[in-house]
Amino acid sequence: MPAPNAITPDKLARLVASPSAPRIIDLRDGPTEAIPGSLFPVLLDPTQWGYASGSSAVLIDTDGSGLAVAAAAILRSEGVAAEVLDGGFAAWAASGLPTVSLVHLPPRHDDGQTWWVTRARPKVDRIACPWLIRRFVDPQARFLFVAPGDVLTVAKQQQAEPFDVADEGVFWSHRGERCTFDIMVEAFGLDAHEPLVRLATIVRGADTDRLDLVPEAAGLLAISLGLSRIHSDDHAQLEAGMAVYDALYRWCRDAQGEKHNWSSHQPARGKVSS
Repeated sequence: MPAPNAITPDKLARLVASPSAPRIIDLRDGPTEAIPGSLFPVLLDPTQWGYASGSSAVLIDTDGSGLAVAAAAILRSEGVAAEVLDGGFAAWAASGLPTVSLVHLPPRHDDGQTWWVTRARPKVDRIACPWLIRRFVDPQARFLFVAPGDVLTVAKQQQAEPFDVADEGVFWSHRGERCTFDIMVEAFGLDAHEPLVRLATIVRGADTDRLDLVPEAAGLLAISLGLSRIHSDDHAQLEAGMAVYDALYRWCRDAQGEKHNWSSHQPARGKVSS
């Protein structure tokens, strides 16, 4: 049984990468891997983090008995529903739960965010990749959409990481039959997480005109093209697309076995008494 104001790794795992997930705040010094969706505060004082009363947070340290305990207590005094991960990151890793590798994470700006830049008018890969980054790698990541010929210039000027660009010097791009989303899943060490592997096949099929890979690829392509015509603003399209990938991820994670037809959700009929 976890201590008061603590959450078990298994319970937190069910919340990770969901729109309603608490802020996962990692207080360890210079980790190379982390719980997906973790934040790394620039300031040490929790009262300066600016979290609103009524919000929720989970504090992470090495074993659940260090800095996280005090930080969670301070946040609770600010009205934040703050818990400590029971057993800390060590317990999470020992449970075999997914972790994200930070080795390929680009340098953070002074505000703690990573900045990314890609081509304007996104369709599939350029929405799927930001979703992956925000849900699993950096929830506060900033994305810039510019004309194709300006991507590398803006990347250099703004210290933003280019992605989904056909240039030999860009790390985050297509390789062979794999799309950029595939590369990110692998490079961030998430290729052992089966739901993301399933989702990557759907994204690859929709993004590379391989609709034969899985039936869901055609549906994703249709939705992506529809969104691109609804929204003239790339950031509005990204926000709308986040819900699409949230739903696909949850389907990949725990809804594939559920069927739906005219009779599957009808209430059971009671017997007529004689």
